[in-house]
Amino acid sequence: QVQVEESGGGWVQPGGSLTLSCTASGIEAGIYAMIWYRQAPGKQREELASRLIGDTATYEKIAQGRFTISSISRDNFKNTVTLQMNNLQPEDTAVYYCNAAYVGHGRHWGQGTQVTVSP
Repeated sequence: QVQVEESGGGWVQPGGSLTLSCTASGIEAGIYAMIWYRQAPGKQREELASRLIGDTATYEKIAQGRFTISSISRDNFKNTVTLQMNNLQPEDTAVYYCNAAYVGHGRHWGQGTQVTVSP
């Protein structure tokens, strides 16, 4: 059974930085991507960045230059990616979610981690 867990959220002042982590585990093999999303109050969930597992390619959809996704560890049972967020602004306040995509096992969401940016 796949488990996806995010961590690293919290409160930060405008201009500050946070690093979120996401770990996907539970299936021996088949993961092909991990994707970060966020959902602000009253808004739809939006995609931020994705990392193809086993590949150096990353795709950062928005906030290019401020958000960076990196893979920090990988084995068949557990994969971890981070989302480094710099120069955070109040409009970045949201719940940040991680999604892990598997061949033959679908896509799995974590519970999310809250990021609050305020003075």
